[in-house]
Amino acid sequence: MKSFRKELWMNVPARMDFVNITPEVQKAIDESQVQEGIVLVNAMHITASVFINDDESGLHHDYKLWLERLAPHEPVSSYRHNVGEDNADAHMKRQIMGREVVVAITDGKLDFGTWERIFYGEFDGRRKKRVLIKIIGE
Repeated sequence: MKSFRKELWMNVPARMDFVNITPEVQKAIDESQVQEGIVLVNAMHITASVFINDDESGLHHDYKLWLERLAPHEPVSSYRHNVGEDNADAHMKRQIMGREVVVAITDGKLDFGTWERIFYGEFDGRRKKRVLIKIIGE
């Protein structure tokens, strides 16, 4: 059984955006030389997310609108957490979108459904944050 760990560093210039990190995850699998196993990909910050969905710009636009309706950024004074900060909404958006994904590795490749891709979701951008990739298998 092999174990492999890699970090991605993200610096998204927008407050909220989604980045397809599927190629970076596959590159880590290639580096690990694991052919059969699992990969865990998780955001290591509480205002960011990792999730699986379709890489379609209209869907991403709809997600942003939906998340903003559920947890609007403004007025920042409406959140108790926003004492010296303005990111309470980002914590809530992360909770909705989730912390991590686990994907099977088969024949050295991500074992996805047809349109599935892995995304990093940023909800309080404009600074460096980490994503952990942990691969276990043979």
